[in-house]
Amino acid sequence: MAAQDSDRTHRAGTGRTDVMETQVIIVGAGPVGLLLAAELCLRGVRVSVVEQRHRPTTESRASTLHARTMEILDSRGLLTDLGSPPNEPRGHFGGMLLDLMLPGAYPGQWKVPQTKTESVLEEWALSLGADIRCGHRLQLLDLTQDGEVVEAEAVGRDGRPVRLRGSYLVACDGQDSTVRRLTGADFPGQEASRELLRADVDGIDIPDRRFERLPGGLAIAARRRDGVTRVMVHEFGAAVRERTGPPQFEEMTAAWQRVTGEDISGGKPLWVNHFDDANRQLTHYRHGRVLYAGDAAHRQMPIGGQALNLGLQDAFNLGWKLAAVIAGHALDGLLDTYHDERHAVGSAVLSNIRAQAALLLGSREVEPLRAVLAELIPHEQVRTRLAGMISGLDIRYDTCGSGHPLVGLRLPHARLRVGSSTCTTLELLRSGRGLLLGLDGRVPAVGKRWADRVDLVVARPEPGSDPGELDGVGAVAARPDGYVVWAAGPGTSADPGGVAGLPAVLERWFGTSR
Repeated sequence: MAAQDSDRTHRAGTGRTDVMETQVIIVGAGPVGLLLAAELCLRGVRVSVVEQRHRPTTESRASTLHARTMEILDSRGLLTDLGSPPNEPRGHFGGMLLDLMLPGAYPGQWKVPQTKTESVLEEWALSLGADIRCGHRLQLLDLTQDGEVVEAEAVGRDGRPVRLRGSYLVACDGQDSTVRRLTGADFPGQEASRELLRADVDGIDIPDRRFERLPGGLAIAARRRDGVTRVMVHEFGAAVRERTGPPQFEEMTAAWQRVTGEDISGGKPLWVNHFDDANRQLTHYRHGRVLYAGDAAHRQMPIGGQALNLGLQDAFNLGWKLAAVIAGHALDGLLDTYHDERHAVGSAVLSNIRAQAALLLGSREVEPLRAVLAELIPHEQVRTRLAGMISGLDIRYDTCGSGHPLVGLRLPHARLRVGSSTCTTLELLRSGRGLLLGLDGRVPAVGKRWADRVDLVVARPEPGSDPGELDGVGAVAARPDGYVVWAAGPGTSADPGGVAGLPAVLERWFGTSR
């Protein structure tokens, strides 16, 4: 995590307080904050990220990227930087094996350490001009909004106060969000009743376990390529402890031995932490000029990697909308669609996580329910429903409108011929702009009025490839985050005056035409 000096920082008066002026202040330089920073910088927004850590974490907590998140990273050209992560076709639902293979570019789940994801996003954000400040801790009881400005105060690396001033502030500072406490945002939900202890341990040799339910609890063990073993354990009926820091390794080893009978105390812990089944969600993701993304907006048990993926998708939804507002060409209400869309998605994910937590951590009382679910999962409709829920591929935004069956869904994956070149639909989104795609020889002429914000592309399905859901589509419009806002059948683009309804759709999502 690199700290940069900014030419937008100056000393206020004769005092000792530095003032840092920017357009968007992001609190938290984890994956969610870094992705948001990059998305804003991609569109020319000045961004300052403040992070209380002095250096990157070595704790690779989340290790799973789901299909929709992989599509997001591909749509910005970042997958090459991830290397060649292992792909697993099967995940789980509440500890019960589930085939995650669905139509798309990246079916299944992909095992990427969070440290790697964070590193790739940080390098991208820095390359686009993000100002990332490590070792800056936000002061309690000091965050104000006044007209067109939001201000907060942090303690800098040298111990001096730094006054942060911007048009908007976005909290990406995790489940214990300082910003959330400062604003007093309503964060209803359920308290934790169960917890899992987790550690990465070197120097132990134990059998791999995938959600092994033993008489005394749940045990999970997975040995990585580098020889380190990740272990997780839950004791049925154990009370949740009040903690002010991570558990000690001795607590982890004692619980592991009680549940499995194995002694892992001779191993070397690289890190130890815990997570619980607390389940909360902000009532509103926007409080004036303060917005929330990731775990600052919702707290959930990180089952199956859904927490990280949910947060990254929050950032991807918010970035282009906030940039459009700052650029001055967004219509009223565009920024409010961030809450409308992502709160609904978050609520659905938190609901499925509550169900999974009960299945995973419940003792004998959940066995009948697990038995029924085991009979249902092999049925294709049940499997695809659960797989779509976990992967993020089933998201449909009702705010996108109605009409064509594709509206509200992500742009389908397909290989296309553009001129003499071949590309995918995801590659067409890499500019970070909107997309108006003509698939029958031309683009609707009305799109030219938004050519400064929308890419106009004429393409045809690559010969011999399967066009999938684009079969029979003449033209389609997608937002910068890849969700379809308009589509029509063949022959649509032949109308030189444009298509009924399309100008209103383009104006709604991309602002008044030039």
